Formats: sequence, C-alpha cells, structure tokens
Amino acid sequence: MGIETFLLKGMEKLLSHFLSGKIPIVLCISVLVLSASACSKDNNNSGNSNNSGGNSSSTDSGGTYSQSNGTATLMSKTYSSSEIDLSAVKVTGGTLTLSNSKISSTGNTSSTDNSSFYGLNAVILVYASSGSAVINSSGNTVTSSGKGANGIFAYGSGASSTTTGDKFTMTGDGGHAIMCSGGGTITVKNDTAVTSGGSSSTIATDRGGGTITLTGGVYTANGNNSATIYSTGKITCTDATLVANGAEALVIEGSNSITLNNCAVKCTYSKWGSLIYQSMSGDANGADGYLTMTGGSFTYTGTKGGMFYNTNSTAYITLNGVTLNNSCDTLVRCIKGSWGGSSASSGGITYFVAKGQTLSGLIYVDASSKAYITLSSSSAFTGAIDKAKAAGTLTLTLDNTSIWTVTGTSYINGAISGLNISNSTVSNIVGNGNNVYYLSSANSALGGKTYNLSGGGQLIPN
Repeated sequence: MGIETFLLKGMEKLLSHFLSGKIPIVLCISVLVLSASACSKDNNNSGNSNNSGGNSSSTDSGGTYSQSNGTATLMSKTYSSSEIDLSAVKVTGGTLTLSNSKISSTGNTSSTDNSSFYGLNAVILVYASSGSAVINSSGNTVTSSGKGANGIFAYGSGASSTTTGDKFTMTGDGGHAIMCSGGGTITVKNDTAVTSGGSSSTIATDRGGGTITLTGGVYTANGNNSATIYSTGKITCTDATLVANGAEALVIEGSNSITLNNCAVKCTYSKWGSLIYQSMSGDANGADGYLTMTGGSFTYTGTKGGMFYNTNSTAYITLNGVTLNNSCDTLVRCIKGSWGGSSASSGGITYFVAKGQTLSGLIYVDASSKAYITLSSSSAFTGAIDKAKAAGTLTLTLDNTSIWTVTGTSYINGAISGLNISNSTVSNIVGNGNNVYYLSSANSALGGKTYNLSGGGQLIPN
C-alpha cells in the first residue's frame, strides 16, 4: 500500500470518529496537517535518485554511497569520506549513473600498494572481483587530499567506467586522477584533471594492466615523480592536452603502450621527456614498450636526459607528423639504466621510426644498447649519431625523400641504407664539414669506399 493510500484511509477513519463525537476538532485538524506534510516530503525526496531493477542493493548513508547490484541513477548529490580506506562512492556490482555531484575524500590509505593495485581508498571506486560493475560519471567534481586517494579507479576485468566532463583535483601523495588495474576499463571524454602529490601520475594503470581510452580535456601532473601518463596497460589519447611539471610526461613500463593522436604534450621538468623501461618490480610483465604519436606536438623544455629515453626494455617509438620542440641537446638516449640490477646488462633496444618528421638533437647509445633509426616520408633530422663511438649496435635507414643534416662526427656501426649516391656524392646526408664513419663489414654495397657528403664532409669506412 502506497503512503498516499494509507494516509487517505487514515483520514477517512479520523473524520468518522469526529462526526460521531469521539475526538475533538483540534486534534483532528492537527493530524490532517501532519499527514499532508508527510505526503509532501515523500514526494519531494523521490526526485534526486532512482533505483530501478528489482534486485538493486545500495546503501546511501548520507556521507558515502555503496552499491552491490542493480541499477541506480543519482544526481546533484554530495558524498564525502574522511575515514581511512573508505571510498566516498563504491560500486561492486550493477550499474551506477552519477552526475552533477560533489564527491570528496580526506582520508588516507593504509597501504599505498593496495591503493595502486586495487583502488583502496579511491574517491570513486568500481571494483569487480567477479561479474561486472559499472559507473557512468558525468559533470561531477571529484577532490581528495589524503594519501593514496585516487580520483576514479576501475579494478577487475568486469569493471568499467565512463567519465565525461568531470573535474578531478587530487593533492595527496599517490593520488592519481584516472586509474585502473587488474584489467579494468575507463573511457574518458573532456575531463579536467590536476594532481599535485608525489607519485601521482594523472592518467595511470598499474599491476594487471587495464585500458584507458581518452578524448579531449586537459590533464596536468605537478608532483614529484608524477607523469601525465603512466602506462602498464593500454592507454590511447586523442585531442587532449597533457602537461607534466614534476617528471617526464610519458612513461611506459613493460610490454604496454601509449598511443597519442593529435595531442599537445609538454614536459617542463629537466629529467627526460619520456621514458620506456622495465623496472623489474613485478608491476608489468614483458619488456616491449610501444609509444606511437600521430600529429599534435611534443615539447620538452628540460635540458637533461633526452626527449626519448629507453633502458632495460625494447622500445618501439613511432612518430608521424608530430611537431617536436626539444630544448635538450639529446633526442634519443638508449642506455643501461639503474633499474633491474644485473638483469639490466643488456641496456635498451630502440626502434625509432620518424615519418614526415622534423627532428633535432643527439642520438646517444651506449655499449650495452642497440638502436635502429629510420627516417622516411620527407623527414629531416639535424644532429649527430653515436658521437662518442660507444653504441653496441646502431643502424640507419633513410628513404630517398628524407635528409640527415650532420652536426658533429658520427658513427654507424651497423647497416646504413637508402643513400642517394651520384658521382661518389651522398645527396641525402648533408655533412656541413663533418664526417660520418660506417662499418665496412655491415655495408658491402658501399664497397669500402669513401664518399663525399653534400655540403662538405665525407662518409668514410671504419
């Protein structure tokens, strides 16, 4: 029986008793007023949320919200948590649609590892240990100040979330804005996210990986050791602005990827612009990292490390029509780094492919490492290659539309191919008075001969 029917029958009985003289008129009027007020209050509360599906199970404490199944829609709500390890909104089953609300957390985590691996203490958490759990978030303001308080987190292969037009502000250490692990999935559209704590990459995956697909928006990492994107999974961004002020802009760990389409990337911290590596921490399997950038721009204002740095992994770096602004003297650095101990003795292996690119800087490869450089589709590279004559292996491939302008003595100890040679002069290497030395045994087609370089300098067998 609905409340309106219940109250109507009650008022009918009350009127009958009044007419028979059993109760005074003052008491009758008071009860009628209270009944009308209760009915009005019930009707007013029903407008801000809707729980549909007969098996819906949710708890709204007024401070936090949790849901284990069914379907719910919430709007214009305020949820906040100040307790340790407690999410303001948590969905472990079913589907929640949450919009135009304020969600916040000031509590700390009891385990930074569990916050990064499983979403413990996240402000908004969608967690699926089995089955499926979904959160569709839009137009929300999400803030946190506690340690390990990630903004929105999806854990488990059955966990997925969409976030559209949300605003994230995380100030505590270990507080990433948008994060998934264990195979979770997040789709992002036109969000704004800022993190300022240490180890608080704005967009991230962790142990077990996950998939983040992002379109539009502005994402900024200000904290120490906080990249804009840290991938131990598959992260794709399109038409986004990505800024890092306290670490490299882009990090790929293990056999994982970052794909950027028409994005504006900027790194202002003097360390390196991007990092592809294997830390050997167990957070990411494999050692094949893929960084693919098409269109857009990449600006590195730092003066150390290099724009692209690879160590203890095999890096596949492909640039296609990206505007590069590099303040560092080094474009590519491929060396043995500090990760992995003795297992890092192989250094790095870098496959660097430039298509329709304008590039500048040194290509530095140490004795533990290998690099395979390809310039194609009218690419123009200005710089020196293996100036220190230190590379374990280094090869260069040019097509007949691409040019290398040499800025210092260079060494190619592997195959060098695609040269435009006419009358003993190489036209697609501009020497500017600098010499390039090649390994005769790796370049039989060159016949062990010396060739002139356009603009002065020579290509000399070594």
